[in-house]
Amino acid sequence: MSSWAPTKYKTKNWSSYNTALKQRGSLSIWFDPEMVWTPP
Repeated sequence: MSSWAPTKYKTKNWSSYNTALKQRGSLSIWFDPEMVWTPP
């Protein structure tokens, strides 16, 4: 039985690739300064 190998892609149009990544959106992380975190 042969092992599975992931598919490899080669990006040829980097400007289009970067534009597509920018259009996906952004990730925002909100921190609550009043939250108390105590390590276990």
